[in-house]
Amino acid sequence: MAKDVIIYTSNTCPYCVTAKEYLQEKGISYTEKNIQEDLTARKELMDMGHMGVPVLLIDGEEVVGFNKPKIDELLGL
Repeated sequence: MAKDVIIYTSNTCPYCVTAKEYLQEKGISYTEKNIQEDLTARKELMDMGHMGVPVLLIDGEEVVGFNKPKIDELLGL
């Protein structure tokens, strides 16, 4: 079953690029929300209590940073 994956990113974040590449390698579709270009996304991220990126939401579960073991666990990989 497909998971609902959202990733909060910025233009200058190397870990964001790594996380997106990893999801693409695994064939996981995701919605990207760039906090530098989307003020609504920035507010959403801050409302969750985060100031840094990447933050992934996988079926509503938060993953802060490129935490590969946690990402794999939540995606069932």
